[in-house]
Amino acid sequence: MGSVERLPKDGYVCLIDADSLIYYEMDKATYEEAVYGLDKRMQDMLSRCNTSRFAGFLTDGRCFRYKVTGTYKNSRKGKPKPPIFYALKEHLRQNYGMIGISTLEADDLVSYYSYTSDFKTIVCSPDKDVLYQCVGMHYNYRTSEFLHTTPDDALKFLWKQVLMGDSVDNIPGLPGVGDKTSSNWLRNRTKDFEGFALKKYVEKFGMVDGLFKFHETFRLVYLLRTEEDILRETSKPLPPLQISSLTPQQEESWM
Repeated sequence: MGSVERLPKDGYVCLIDADSLIYYEMDKATYEEAVYGLDKRMQDMLSRCNTSRFAGFLTDGRCFRYKVTGTYKNSRKGKPKPPIFYALKEHLRQNYGMIGISTLEADDLVSYYSYTSDFKTIVCSPDKDVLYQCVGMHYNYRTSEFLHTTPDDALKFLWKQVLMGDSVDNIPGLPGVGDKTSSNWLRNRTKDFEGFALKKYVEKFGMVDGLFKFHETFRLVYLLRTEEDILRETSKPLPPLQISSLTPQQEESWM
């Protein structure tokens, strides 16, 4: 679905995975240009989703997955983030009420609230994990495209990730298993995904190592979606979803 005419005015709340918004703009020549670009992206996103209501989420610090394994996202190590990164993050906090929760990634927050909120939501993210693990309507703000993920789509994508891992986040999965093999394995499967994946891990690594690696990989790729998930990984319940709205000044400046 790609047309805002199909969406009722303020009929949905946008749940925004905002980390990528910052990365897209932080290389601009000046802070003012970066802020303009950030605001323009927010304007475009909310306009296309035909709503002024949203909740935005940021990643604050290191999430619980770094305690699952020390190699998580090791491949991303490099230069420290420039000062403008933190300035843009603060802009999103101050001007759009976006929040971060210690030990959780923005992905987890978007996922959790998409599954537990009573509001009709549109998940806004360019991240494949968010786009394909969260059931419902999505807006990919990198490609400006809408898509819908069904429960079956989300289930198969999760177990595909368990089997193949995620090279971007340095999650190995099963050696030699990539997108094509994992997709073929799951194409006609309709149940017992967990048992199938566990069997593959045990076949590859043996009983003890297979069980350990299976459990580790699942915790790394799985986006938290229930209160039980949150308490298991962080021991702290999340607050109710707080909806932000554009101020009259913001709406007027965007017209």
